Amino acid sequence: MVRADAGGNGEAPVRDSKLVRATVVVLVLVLAGCAAGRADREVAQSVPLIDPERLLGHVRVLASDEFEGRAPGTRGEELTIDYIAKQFGEVGLAPAGADGGYLQPVPLTAITPRPDMALRFNVGGSTSTLKFRDDFVAWTKRFQPRVTVEGAELVFAGYGVQAPEFGWDDFKGVDLRGKALVVLVGDPPVPDPKNPEALDPAVFEGRAMTYYGRWTYKYEMGARLGAAAVLIVHETEPAGYPFAVVQGKTGEQLDLATPDRGAGRVAVEGWITLEQAKRLFAAAGQDYETLKRAACSRDFRPLPLDGTMSVAIDNSLREVTSHNVVGRLAGRDKNARDEAVVFVAHWDHFGIGPEVNGDRIYHGALDNASGVAGMIELARAYASLATKPRRSLIFVSVTAEEQNLLGSQYYVEHPVVPLARTAAMINLDAVNVLGRTRDVSAVGLGRSGIDEVVRRLAAEQGRTVVPDPQPEKGSFFRSDHFPFAAAGVPFVDLGSGVDYVGRPPGWGLKMRDEYTAKHYHKPSDTVRPEWNLEGAVEDLQLLWRIGFTVAESKAMPARKAVGRQ
Repeated sequence: MVRADAGGNGEAPVRDSKLVRATVVVLVLVLAGCAAGRADREVAQSVPLIDPERLLGHVRVLASDEFEGRAPGTRGEELTIDYIAKQFGEVGLAPAGADGGYLQPVPLTAITPRPDMALRFNVGGSTSTLKFRDDFVAWTKRFQPRVTVEGAELVFAGYGVQAPEFGWDDFKGVDLRGKALVVLVGDPPVPDPKNPEALDPAVFEGRAMTYYGRWTYKYEMGARLGAAAVLIVHETEPAGYPFAVVQGKTGEQLDLATPDRGAGRVAVEGWITLEQAKRLFAAAGQDYETLKRAACSRDFRPLPLDGTMSVAIDNSLREVTSHNVVGRLAGRDKNARDEAVVFVAHWDHFGIGPEVNGDRIYHGALDNASGVAGMIELARAYASLATKPRRSLIFVSVTAEEQNLLGSQYYVEHPVVPLARTAAMINLDAVNVLGRTRDVSAVGLGRSGIDEVVRRLAAEQGRTVVPDPQPEKGSFFRSDHFPFAAAGVPFVDLGSGVDYVGRPPGWGLKMRDEYTAKHYHKPSDTVRPEWNLEGAVEDLQLLWRIGFTVAESKAMPARKAVGRQ
C-alpha cells in the first residue's frame, strides 16, 4: 500500500474486519423480467461479491510510481489506458471505442507556459512585479507560441457575473474590450433580508455555488466582453481549495482541439493571491474589503484601478491525442439494447509536477484511481450475471477531467449511444475509504430525474440520502456528471456520507477538509494504511442497484432542464 512519505510505495494491509466480509454477501433483488409475448414476471438476480482487495489492487497499480501520475499524452496515459482496456476485456465487456477497440481518441491541444514569466502592475504611479507561482498563476488557452498583454487598463469587475434571472449585472454595459479584469471568486454572497447571518436562498441559491461562481464562467465572460485578461482573486473558502491547488496549474494546459485554436478565448487567464490583490487595491487608493462588500450589491459598477497590467507568456506547444476507454455490456432485450446506462470514472491525474516533500509524482490514488477501480468492479459484477439488464451498460473511463472535464465533454459530443437514448449516467469520482456511513451524499440532489430511485434503494440499505454537505465548493460543476447533466441526461454522483458509523458527529466533514488541505491534487494522494473500504463496498452495492434498476425499467427516467447554471 502506498504510504504518504516521499515517493513511498511500500505496502501495508487494509483493515480487515468481519463487517467488510459481511457487506459482500449476496444481495437478492427482484427484477422486472420481460420476455417477448409473455406477461411481466419477477426474476430473482444476485449481486456477485464486490471484493475490497480487488478494488485496492487496481488502485495500487494505477497510483503506483510506474504509472507516473497518469497525465494525458504521456507514458503514464499509455500504461493507464492499456490497463483499463485489459480489465474491461477480462471482466467481459465488449470493445465500444473506435475501429473495433476499446479506445475513443480525444484530440487535445497542449500548452506549457514557461515559468519565468512575470506579471507587472503599474498602479498609482508605482510598478510592482509579481512572481509566477508564488504570487500569481497564469496561462493562455490560445494555441500560440507567445501571448502578450501590454499596458492593459486594470478594472475591478466585482464577481464578474451577468445573471439576468437574478437581476444581476456586474458590467452595466461598460466597454471592457482590451481591459484586464480583476474579479472575485465564487458567487456574490447576498445576505438574506430575513436573516443577516445567512445568505439569501433566492439569489444565487444562497450558500450553494452556481455556475456563475466557477472560475471557468469568469474566463468565459471575459472572452464575451473582449477583455484582454481575467485575474481571479483567490480565497480558500469560496474557492473550495487552497492556493496550493491553483499552483498545480503551472504546467501543461490541455483543451479540446477546435478549429479556431482557442482564438476565441480571453488571451490571459489567471489567479492572484489574496495578499497581492490587497496590495494592488491599496496602490490604487482602494480598500479590498470595502470593495468586496460593494460588489455584493446589484448597484455595483466596474471600477478602474488607476493603472495597467502587463505580462508575456511564452509557450511550448504540442497536439495530443488522448483517449477515453469504452466498454459495453449488451442488454438482453433486443428492443431496449440500443438504450443505455452510462458509467463514468476519469482515469487522469496531474502526472509529474513540482516537487512537494520530496515527491514529484502526483499519484491520484483517491482522485481518481479509486473511482476507476470501483467502475471496473461494477462492470465485473454486471457481466457475471446470468440474466443481463434490459438496456445496455456503457462503461467509460474518461481523460482530462482535471483539465476541466474534457474527456466527458468529448464523449457527450460523440456518444456511443445517443444521449436521447441514454437513460442515466452514473459517475464515480473517488470512493469512500473511511468506513461505513449511515448516509450517502448526492451531488446535485434535486437536479436529476432518478433522485427518487436513489432514495428508495438507499433506504433499503437502511441509509438516508442527503444533499452535498458543502455545496459552496461547487462540486456539481467540477466532476464528469456535469456535461451529461447540462445536456439533460439524468445522473447520479454519490459522494461519501458524513455520518460515519462509530465516529463522533462532525468527524466526516473534518476528514474531508483535512484531505483537501493536505492531499488534494498533491503527490501525497496515495493509498494510506488507515483506509477502510467497508463504506466503498456498500456504496458500490448501492450504485449497482441503481444502475440495474434504471437499466431494467421499462420507462425512460424523466429529464430535467439543468443547463449550465
